[in-house]
Amino acid sequence: MKHIAVIGAGTMGNGIAHTFAQSGFTVKLIDISEKSLEKGMATIAANLDRMVAKGTISEEDKHKTIGNIITYTDIKDGVTGCDLVVEAATENVTLKLNIFKQLSEVCNHNVILATNTSSISITQIAAQVVHPERVIGMHFMNPVPIMKLVEIIRGYNTSDEVTKIIMDLSVKLGKTPTEVNDYPGFVANRILMPMINESIETLYNGVAGVEEIDTVMKLGMAHPMGPLQLADFIGLDVCLSILNVMYDGFKNPKYAPCPLLVNMVMAGKLGVKSGEGFYDYSESKKAEKVSKQFV
Repeated sequence: MKHIAVIGAGTMGNGIAHTFAQSGFTVKLIDISEKSLEKGMATIAANLDRMVAKGTISEEDKHKTIGNIITYTDIKDGVTGCDLVVEAATENVTLKLNIFKQLSEVCNHNVILATNTSSISITQIAAQVVHPERVIGMHFMNPVPIMKLVEIIRGYNTSDEVTKIIMDLSVKLGKTPTEVNDYPGFVANRILMPMINESIETLYNGVAGVEEIDTVMKLGMAHPMGPLQLADFIGLDVCLSILNVMYDGFKNPKYAPCPLLVNMVMAGKLGVKSGEGFYDYSESKKAEKVSKQFV
């Protein structure tokens, strides 16, 4: 397996493309937007520059990595000749189902189809595809080039052979793959999102402020960042989407998103990506200033 297609040039997509390319794979990065492709490639170059500055890789490694990536705006052209397609589009059920319907039409039946979804059913996605046994979840963590975990999710029909191939491939990328089964939120988000949601509820109920909640979790529980800061980093819209998937999937009120989270997303306060969430990022990407609505 040498030729990889990655669909989506956003945060996760460009990180996945970067990781495969740095490991010596030929990568076709696909996005319908030429502007998104340019932005994604600029992000990859900037991240590689930081690695060079830290002495993690050489200047030659950087150029080889960038040289391993080719960009496409057409899915059919992009997936031609690929052994594996990794979909990393926006976390939207309809969008992902449509992409996999298209992949089923344009890819050979022996091509493995993976999705980077963080919560959507692999079984539901695989139902759009001829030979659903080749569909699997590869849930990378952000930032992809740095984070070691890859959550490997088996759909109802995913074969043992495909699972082993993807587990072994993840190891070749320098990652630690962990196999899980296909239930809403899988493992990572089934545990993480209720914690984030409860942190928002704690703020919503006036128990403590933004900094206080994050400080308790950082210093008391040894978390590298507080849950509200982490929510901002993930994107509040993404957190809401994942919670809704789990709430719909389990029909359990403990997964119902906090009204404050719902309102913030409707108001466009999405965290780092929008410049404001629980913290104000207008002057710095670091969570140094609490958003004025929570002061």
